[in-house]
Amino acid sequence: MDREALLAFLRKAPQLDDESATYIAQQFEFKKLTKSDRFIKAGRVSDEYMFLENGFIRSYVFDTEGNEITLNFYSTNDLVFEVASFFQRIPSQENFEAATDCVGWVLTYEKLNQLFHALPAFRDFGRAVLVKGFISFKLRTLSMINKTAEERYEMLLKSNAEIFQHAPLKHIASFLGVTDTSLSRIRKSFLTK
Repeated sequence: MDREALLAFLRKAPQLDDESATYIAQQFEFKKLTKSDRFIKAGRVSDEYMFLENGFIRSYVFDTEGNEITLNFYSTNDLVFEVASFFQRIPSQENFEAATDCVGWVLTYEKLNQLFHALPAFRDFGRAVLVKGFISFKLRTLSMINKTAEERYEMLLKSNAEIFQHAPLKHIASFLGVTDTSLSRIRKSFLTK
């Protein structure tokens, strides 16, 4: 399989020179998921760190009443992993499910750590990925507190309109923290603007 998309992604990282990016890309293994396959299963320790070359993945948990609550969406060129389970080696509380057929490249926890120890530039890259993820999580958490449902919908529309092509409305509604009915009302109001 061709690693060009992975290589292009790594080459964009300011921490990595071309030789390091090429070496790192060669350490990843090809992974294919069919729609509805679970990449990460709740209750199991996550052992793979994925560069999603093509496709769409959703992460979710069950609330206390057994309802699925969508936590995140991942699309082409995203890094997909469950940070707490992967790095702390504890069972994941989340499920990560392919919303479409997906192809990507994975590193195991062991291989990632070998690369971190062997290549300080890759360690710096990994730190930058974690910081970016933490900032994104922080902004999303704040938006659930200080933004209206309409503002969150508009932000999602601007930042990742692709979600609306691949995810059922009930998953988008739970991600935005609204009911299906509220999301329908919000969508209608945006169409009339």
